[in-house]
Amino acid sequence: MERVMQLASERAVVVFTLSSCCMCHTVTQLMADLSVNALVHELDRDPRGKDMERALLKMLGGRGPAVPAVFIGGKLVGGTNSVMSLHLAGELVPMLINAGALWV
Repeated sequence: MERVMQLASERAVVVFTLSSCCMCHTVTQLMADLSVNALVHELDRDPRGKDMERALLKMLGGRGPAVPAVFIGGKLVGGTNSVMSLHLAGELVPMLINAGALWV
């Protein structure tokens, strides 16, 4: 979990993914479309990826898939449903601005 939190604090937006996950691609594409320079960390390309995936699952309360896991401003926002819900409600962009990930 320490490694996850260390990586999550390296940039305003950090997304943990798996390279074969279509929902991970959707979330990272949304960030790119919003002009957010997110740090994307593919767990299947990291030797400690499985441990980090277990830590993310624990942080998400053991529900659903562990990825994508989105951190904004060093805080866990959640996965695809959480990010898309925030975006549709008009709350994602202000959150990204507050974290310094977007300049408008």
